[in-house]
Amino acid sequence: MDNEQYDVLIIGGGISGTALLYELANFTDLSRIGIVEKYDHLADVNSHGRNNSQTLHCGDIETNYTLEKAIQVKQTAAMVLNYAKKQSNRDRLVYKYSKMVLGVGHAETNALRERYKIFKEHFANMQVMEKSDIAEVEPNVVEGRKEEIVALGVLDEYTAVNYGALANSFAEQAQAVTDKTVDIHLNTHVQNIEKTKTGYVVQTNDKQINARFVVVSAGGHSLLFAHRMGYCLEYSCLPMAGSFYYTPTMLNGKVYTVQNEKLPFAAIHGDPDVLVPGKTRFGPTALVLPMLERYNSKTILDYFQVMKFDTNVARVMWDLLKVSDIRNYIFKNILFEVPVLRTHLFLKDARKIIPDMQLGDLSFASKIGGIRPVMIDKINRKLHLGEAKINTGQGIIFNMTPSPGATSCLGNALGDLKIIAEHLKCQFKEKEFNEMLN
Repeated sequence: MDNEQYDVLIIGGGISGTALLYELANFTDLSRIGIVEKYDHLADVNSHGRNNSQTLHCGDIETNYTLEKAIQVKQTAAMVLNYAKKQSNRDRLVYKYSKMVLGVGHAETNALRERYKIFKEHFANMQVMEKSDIAEVEPNVVEGRKEEIVALGVLDEYTAVNYGALANSFAEQAQAVTDKTVDIHLNTHVQNIEKTKTGYVVQTNDKQINARFVVVSAGGHSLLFAHRMGYCLEYSCLPMAGSFYYTPTMLNGKVYTVQNEKLPFAAIHGDPDVLVPGKTRFGPTALVLPMLERYNSKTILDYFQVMKFDTNVARVMWDLLKVSDIRNYIFKNILFEVPVLRTHLFLKDARKIIPDMQLGDLSFASKIGGIRPVMIDKINRKLHLGEAKINTGQGIIFNMTPSPGATSCLGNALGDLKIIAEHLKCQFKEKEFNEMLN
């Protein structure tokens, strides 16, 4: 049909959009739900395994999380795991690897021991691992090591996720519901969203779609759509691109490093790549790139439209560059993109995890790594880290979900579902939801 009508239309077929599609189809009485995706596959941008850390973030080894945030993330991670364990293709969705955060040197080891005292009550499976304990699980982390080390580890849990496969599973389960219409429109590029008396009309490249409620879950493009409709003008966007390196298998599980509290960027980690057997992937680096999708030059113009550069944005950038740790980190990561030189530079960082790693072990992972759209709060002149949900109160939501957005996909979708249920006066089947996911 050239004109479709839905109760809810979701824009963006990544892990966040498909999680909401699944929840609306299974746990509400809405009869017509649709999702549009501009590419010919679901989860082909940041949700694809090549473009994220493939990690189920639980808050236990992420040292940049407060206890409050860790508890929240643990709850949403459990929802993902509860869903995956009930699927017939569970082994393609979630994976069991050991995981640990490694402290190197006196300051980091002391910090991890203190962190354990605070977190152990809420993370029963987490343990302090001394050097000999680490050696049993990850011998390459200890071999050749002279510094003092300790780790906080979890050895027998599901820790890795193929988020691309998970997104497709959500979509399949949504369309398996027989008493309602659940449509997926691929190769459908949204050109305009306009409010009407009864909801919204969404104009795409080949059809017009009407919806009573719209949820935009399209990464950095969510903010672009919001700006075009006059919302969220107090926010700009800082796209952070991450690159990775491959080695032959050097780790049995995931090894994270302690986050530098002065840096709003992910610390380096190493882990098995669920999509590339026989390889360990190290990274990410962090580079500001003027585009909303990695390796897609067509999104450069989109970035400059959403950036809306002004004195407040300049002030935030200047404040970042005034911090020597951030300034040095940014400049170093620019050099990480220079062929030949980048491998030599990254080797020094990677040796924090594998002391005996050699230059010949490292190879740049070409076309691996995505972009996280970090929000700039222009009013308060600071970065807005983590997820951002903008509920307009007008029947449209804009979601920007940097890490751990994938881990929190079902929890974020639940927030959207409750807003939709209140706005449309539809039923939320809370008992069935809790039986399935909690």
